Amino acid sequence: MAPDLADRAREAIRTRHYSRRTEDAYVGWILRFLRFHGHRPAAEMGETEIGRFLSSLAAEGRVAASTQNQALAALLFLYKEVLGRDLGWIVPAVRAKAPARLPVVLTAAEVRAVLARMRGTPKLMAALLYGSGLRVLECARLRVKDLDFGRHEIVVRGGKGNKDRATMLPAALEPALARHIDRVRQIHERDLREGAGSVELPFALSRKYPRAAREWAWQWVFPATRRYADAATGEVRRHHLHETVLQRAFKDAVRRSGVAKHATCHSLRHSFATHLLESGYDIRTVQELLGHRDVSTTMIYTHVLHRGARGVRSPVDEL
Repeated sequence: MAPDLADRAREAIRTRHYSRRTEDAYVGWILRFLRFHGHRPAAEMGETEIGRFLSSLAAEGRVAASTQNQALAALLFLYKEVLGRDLGWIVPAVRAKAPARLPVVLTAAEVRAVLARMRGTPKLMAALLYGSGLRVLECARLRVKDLDFGRHEIVVRGGKGNKDRATMLPAALEPALARHIDRVRQIHERDLREGAGSVELPFALSRKYPRAAREWAWQWVFPATRRYADAATGEVRRHHLHETVLQRAFKDAVRRSGVAKHATCHSLRHSFATHLLESGYDIRTVQELLGHRDVSTTMIYTHVLHRGARGVRSPVDEL
């Protein structure tokens, strides 16, 4: 990709306040698309070339349907938002098939067994995933100002789809979380004394509020153990704890617990939704807590309730 086109793509993405991960993914797909077609200028190509590229991903790359859809979204963004050109209907010859899979859901006993084998900050984060229905990155990116102990509420800022939402702050976790916050405040105060104490701010807030990056309210709830120097500003900052720390700790706890399920951190979010529905909560309420745009996404959890497949009682239960 020509450097100016790459810069234009990144600028367009940042102007629309997409996440850094989306930016990297979109630019990566644009690069792959151009390499696939021998670095022909993007302006000289269109629907046919995009269709060939998507077909190649499915037929030769054997990518998942979601991966193929992400590649398509990146190329549509390139043509519409960067090159100012609306494309027609794109139908690749080969579509990746989306397998119909049910989410992995843990029972309450299995959740207890896994959490019992976790320690420290990863255990608290895992408990929040299950207790509040957070995604892994949503939990890692929590800031102090997002916790409202008075209202027993967590505000998730810029979640999936760049949407904000509110979910519950479980009463059972409040004492441990308050103690954790006290320790984090001590770390922050020490950082300030040593000339550090800054965090990365979203979008252009650092220009609008130059001192906000060092304020307590903007600090990460789960900061990294090490500081780093920002390449652009030279500020000594802390990033939030990397999500892989939690993922590795959870995977190890599942193995040691003996739970015979392919459970990941995201299974705790699945379990949160399923257990709320089992307790009789309205599906619209669960949809709101999860931040799903469409209730049909939440409906999948009705298929894994404790009543059995589709709620049907097996005849063997009558014997």
